[in-house]
Amino acid sequence: MPNPSAALVQSLRQASRHMVRELGFMQATLAATDYPPSAVHALLEIGQGNALTASDLVRVLGLEKSSISRLVRKLVDAGEVVEESHEGDARSKTLRLTRQGRRTLGAIDRFACTQVVAALAHLSPAGQERAAAGIADYAQALGAVRRGEVPAVSEAWSIARGYRPGVIGRIAEMHACYYAALVGFGQPFESLVAADMAELMGRLHNPRNEVWVALLGERIVGSIAIDGEGEGGEAILRCFILDEVARGQGLGRRLLVEALAFCDRWGFAATRLWTFKGLDAARALYEEQGFVLVQEQVGEQWGAAVIEQCFVRPGVEPGSRC
Repeated sequence: MPNPSAALVQSLRQASRHMVRELGFMQATLAATDYPPSAVHALLEIGQGNALTASDLVRVLGLEKSSISRLVRKLVDAGEVVEESHEGDARSKTLRLTRQGRRTLGAIDRFACTQVVAALAHLSPAGQERAAAGIADYAQALGAVRRGEVPAVSEAWSIARGYRPGVIGRIAEMHACYYAALVGFGQPFESLVAADMAELMGRLHNPRNEVWVALLGERIVGSIAIDGEGEGGEAILRCFILDEVARGQGLGRRLLVEALAFCDRWGFAATRLWTFKGLDAARALYEEQGFVLVQEQVGEQWGAAVIEQCFVRPGVEPGSRC
């Protein structure tokens, strides 16, 4: 199983802290009630109608038995919950909401739904789906850790060559998300990447052109492309990008090595690439593979002014590089 990058771990920790604060868990009471978060969660679970006992709440909420006993007693005394003897076992008591408890639960649900709907209004429909799926997966993973479950075998990383459905949009998406966060590029940049990739994909019938993708299972998490129709017999290295989940796995180096081996087999006069100043990790990979910085200039066509850099790697005779 690939280890997550330190940046990814810190990002999740920060997001978790932010959610705890924004949802109100740092307050003495929660969801516009007079109850602390543990009591609100207890009411939510009891209100699901699953005939929970105090022992069930210990398991579901992950609290100590003594804490649950005090919590249940407070809810009973407050008129929110009643304890009913379990058939066949007088010692086991099922917890049920009273009429007051159902009113309290209704108010909690209305408050929470309003809060979620207001937050989702700040996301696109696709962002809403990603948020729901990501939070659900992460919550399940946290629960598995608490229960001591052994992680399942993860999907394997792999490198694949050639066009596949969705690759144009996925490459554009990865570029747009990365550079929007890094330097504030917007729609013009994403449109340029999508148009450039669509044009290149239309020329893959020429064997001097190729695209490779990094995959996690079947999901595209990285890409690189070679346009073998550059001026003067040169190749242009394009669309080198990794999704955040794929960084730190060595996939960037694997993609670059694969693309340059392709260039060497064709014997291009040189391989040229354009990038932006400040991408130090990528630059280290380029220089490791023989690229040299040959030009810098200000570029303003991307939606924000940046320093463009051109790197060139001299060509080799076909078959002369091991």
